[in-house]
Amino acid sequence: MSRPFPEKFLFGAATAAYQIEGAAFDDGRTASIWDAFSRVPGAVVNGDTGDVACDHYNRYPQDVALMRELGLQSYRFSASWSRVRPDGGAVNPAGVAFYDRLVDELLEAGILPWLTLYHWDMPQALEEKGGWTVRETSDRFVEYGLTLHDALGDRVRHWTTLNEPWCSSFLSYTAGAHAPGRYDVGDGLLAAHHLLLAHGRMIEALRERDDALECGITLNLTVADAADPQDPADLDAARRIDGQFNRWFLDPVLQGSYPEDTVEDIRAAHPEAVTRWEAAVQDGDLASMSTPLDWLGVNYYHGELVSGHAPRRADEQAPGGDAHVSRRTESPFPAAEGVHWVERGLPRTGMDWEVQPDGLRRVLQRVAESAPGLPLYVTENGAAYDDELVDGRVPDTERAAFLKDHLGAVLAAIDAGADVRGYFYWSLLDNYEWAWGYEKRFGIVRVDYETQERLVKDSGLEYRRIIAERAV
Repeated sequence: MSRPFPEKFLFGAATAAYQIEGAAFDDGRTASIWDAFSRVPGAVVNGDTGDVACDHYNRYPQDVALMRELGLQSYRFSASWSRVRPDGGAVNPAGVAFYDRLVDELLEAGILPWLTLYHWDMPQALEEKGGWTVRETSDRFVEYGLTLHDALGDRVRHWTTLNEPWCSSFLSYTAGAHAPGRYDVGDGLLAAHHLLLAHGRMIEALRERDDALECGITLNLTVADAADPQDPADLDAARRIDGQFNRWFLDPVLQGSYPEDTVEDIRAAHPEAVTRWEAAVQDGDLASMSTPLDWLGVNYYHGELVSGHAPRRADEQAPGGDAHVSRRTESPFPAAEGVHWVERGLPRTGMDWEVQPDGLRRVLQRVAESAPGLPLYVTENGAAYDDELVDGRVPDTERAAFLKDHLGAVLAAIDAGADVRGYFYWSLLDNYEWAWGYEKRFGIVRVDYETQERLVKDSGLEYRRIIAERAV
């Protein structure tokens, strides 16, 4: 049975600058934290860097033509801070001009540009001054964002401040798994706060320029379930994960407050870190962070089944939230210490993430209930698999099924009353998958990294069919 999407539902795909652009040091671009981190021995699988990636910087007309061929209505992309304001300093006209050309190419193809200002590639020079642990970085971020508005504001109407601040704070400054690779609980808390401060200030600044802009933020959210719903320790484990992964960002953005239970969880284990963080929170910060949104982006890949008890088996499971963290059964994050992940027999992707489409429905309904009237977009959802090239095709049936099942979950959320207005598959292209380098492929378009040849996979053909029929 075919299930139709709402008339104005938006279908798109997403990428990120460092993962696809390449041209790492061309036309005035300088090093980002990922250029530096990828050169740390052992930080990235095979020592891969994004120096070339998909060479999108030089091949963007071909990639936009692919988007048009697939029927995409919108393209969610990010800009490189290091390209636009190298070293966080003066404007680089050549870097700005690239995004100017890209936006024109998209509009000529009838594709709505959806811009993300920060997808994790801060200039390395700013990191050496403290990065997101210092308040001044939020000022530099607003300068950078307004530079792009100067150039693109007449044509780009949808502006995303941050992509997944959970990753660019706790995963990057506490777990050390992403750039800049720090291992400090206090640094992670400070980074999270200054990221959200930058988000709020950026929306305020954009609205001063043009209050008709559509401004939002993208958060990666999860569903945490207790392994035993009758066990207080397991229920507490689920509460801790929800606090650290979801509410630490949802609450400041939607309610203007931090979750008190999560603050106390962290204080109990790391009192000095919480003291540092409390000293950094100034009057007016939370009011700025909670500047009303025009929409909220939800990134979802999988849920979590968690326990407050150590596993009874020795086999390892991947932790929730992001598989770039070294495989382990216990959380490395401060509010979730003592939380363990439990195997439940669901299918897994090439990232060893569970396939749990109903979790997407639950996440969307949960956010819709906590923020009535706020439009939602699924800004990332996708799967990596070990693709094979067979007779000139990539028969990625698992990814095609993943796509259909998760789009079905979006429809279920809409049927339940959630105002979900669009879906962006992650990712358009196989690309540089952060600490996994080029080992993992998420794209609906295959990229041969030696020849840069593009090939639409069977999942891409399926997505094209779904978009054309506007049904799944």
